[in-house]
Amino acid sequence: MITVAIPNSPVFSPSSSIYCKSSPESCSPAPAFKFQLQNPVKVSDDGRPGSCSTNPTLSKRKRPAKLAIPVASVCFSGKPPVAAVEDRWKEVAVEGDGYSVYCKKGKREAMEDRFKAVVQLNGHHKQAFFGVYDGHGGSKAAEFVAENLDKNILNELEIMGEINIIEAIKQGYMNTDSQFLKQEHRGGSCCLTAIIRDNNLVVSNAGDCRAVVSIGGTATPLTNDHRPSRQDEKLRIESLGGYVDSSRGVSRVLGSLAVSRGIGDRSLKQWVTAEPESKVVKMEAGYEFLIMASDGLWDKVSNQEAIDLARPFCVGDNNLEPVSACKKLVELSASRGSVDDASVMIVQLGRFC
Repeated sequence: MITVAIPNSPVFSPSSSIYCKSSPESCSPAPAFKFQLQNPVKVSDDGRPGSCSTNPTLSKRKRPAKLAIPVASVCFSGKPPVAAVEDRWKEVAVEGDGYSVYCKKGKREAMEDRFKAVVQLNGHHKQAFFGVYDGHGGSKAAEFVAENLDKNILNELEIMGEINIIEAIKQGYMNTDSQFLKQEHRGGSCCLTAIIRDNNLVVSNAGDCRAVVSIGGTATPLTNDHRPSRQDEKLRIESLGGYVDSSRGVSRVLGSLAVSRGIGDRSLKQWVTAEPESKVVKMEAGYEFLIMASDGLWDKVSNQEAIDLARPFCVGDNNLEPVSACKKLVELSASRGSVDDASVMIVQLGRFC
């Protein structure tokens, strides 16, 4: 089985009026200005000022030396600044055995997409598992799903057998959801998986990641996005006592989440189910390649556009470069204004037929 799952400064503290030229430990308060009368005024018994030998004056204090306050590093906590941690998922490219992946971080603070590829599943050369996971509210959910979902599905398949593959996949999703919720992490993840066994392609999704297959150059979607604007999803949410609201033209569950299914999302779990929708198709002549991608692609690129762009890199006899197709799709989405994380996986179906 082959498994791939990538990827002492000067400070100034104005709150304490302490100027630090080296480190917080060496800081000391600047001396305060003091005013002092050189000759006190004499006061008579009746309370009127009396005569004094000299007029009262204030002593002149020497002007302190000008302090050089560094501007390159400002620390309000009294601690040196912490170096930023490099995000190893900022950009990932993989050319695998029968599949290719390209992921690129959008404008968020950290990349929240993850993926999983397992070829030679259970030692069988023509069997494989693929997954694309789009996290929200952080990457914890997507990371957990990438580590556990395929194992949970395969465990259920061993129990239920091939005849109940749809139910086994559903139970694998639900088990992964329950396990993640016990971790007490925030956020959630949309999930898209594909299993290839015995010339069958089984695609499942919970959320708005999408799978599109090229059949002789024609784009055929194998999943339906789970969004609150979808009429059946809206009715399901409302039947459970929830509601769908619109914010800036985007429908959201309880005015919050823009997807209606996924793993995690503890605070919305009553309405955001982890139950996937699945489809089984028999791979026949003409089934060329499968594109699995997060909504960072599909929000800006149509199904047929994606197939048309990728096909020259995926179909033919020589110099095939599917990973270049993945990258060009992400670049196309970004050129049209996408600021979301984007992950694109292309599976060469001929490798597994």
